[in-house]
Amino acid sequence: MIAWILGVVVAVAGFVLAGLVLFAAWTARQVEKKVPPRGRFIDVDGARIHYLDEGTGPPLLLVHGLAGQMRNFTHSLLGKLRHDFRVVILDRPGSGYSTRPAQASATISAQARIISRFCQKLELGRPLIVGHSLGGAIALALALNHPEQVAGLALLAPVTHRPERVPPLFDGLAIASPLLRHLMAWTLATPLSITNRERALATLFGPELVAPDFAVRGGGLLNLRPSSFIGASAELVATRDELGEMPARYKDLTVPVGILYGTDDRVLDPAAHGKGLAAKVPDADLELVEGGGHMILITSADRAAAFVARMAQRAFAAEPPPFPPPRAGEGREGAVAQSMSRK
Repeated sequence: MIAWILGVVVAVAGFVLAGLVLFAAWTARQVEKKVPPRGRFIDVDGARIHYLDEGTGPPLLLVHGLAGQMRNFTHSLLGKLRHDFRVVILDRPGSGYSTRPAQASATISAQARIISRFCQKLELGRPLIVGHSLGGAIALALALNHPEQVAGLALLAPVTHRPERVPPLFDGLAIASPLLRHLMAWTLATPLSITNRERALATLFGPELVAPDFAVRGGGLLNLRPSSFIGASAELVATRDELGEMPARYKDLTVPVGILYGTDDRVLDPAAHGKGLAAKVPDADLELVEGGGHMILITSADRAAAFVARMAQRAFAAEPPPFPPPRAGEGREGAVAQSMSRK
């Protein structure tokens, strides 16, 4: 009798797990139909990087945050920058439509190294790096470890120090075991993400209103895929220790640094990460958006674009940035002169 009961329990559990896996796979397919890739792909050291390259002028490289992807920038900010700049946005390895090899490191310095190689392949010269949230920490690592490839930093709500605890929004990603991470991704992560979506977005955007078209235009739906959960979880676990070590090096930064933070950010503490970085970097430019939340790149896109343009002017003031040959049908030299004259 006991053996029969156990057999039934195991069979039911198997059916439930199979159902969850099928639901996760079906959801991923539906999401990718609604939010397909919109850029090109390039192979960099084993990673397949999805990126967008638009506009003509001084180069900007936009780097998204944890559980983000390029559509965080294309939602609002890209349209305000591409008329004056060459704007390159990538899905970081393991995020969006970019892949990361199974055994590759997800640490901040490892991601900075891949992005450095990506910049070399695209012949970006020395771009201004625009980093949001965890992308801000990666931008800082680029400037510290590859200073010859960075003209300056424009950081939007960056994480710059190790938080005392994982922000509650990302608690569910803190899974150290790769096996458990994959099990969670293919079973409970998708239904839990759907159930908690409204609360998560309220934290991400709050106290400001959630962008009504964020799911598709901002790429929010992509977080329902198992691959997105796996990539974000691996990053969260891999980056925490490095965030504790980086602040001691901030005094060594040699490029212009600007920081834009919402005063009411519900994900990261503006005082610890914004003012904390500004206190360690000589001549850092700190600007606060009164009442702004974590997604100021969307909710305060005009302010963010003006901030990026100001930092570009500062970064490129010393010497004109190098440019690759113009793409077919474009005259980069004339466009550069026009764009810099408008600043």
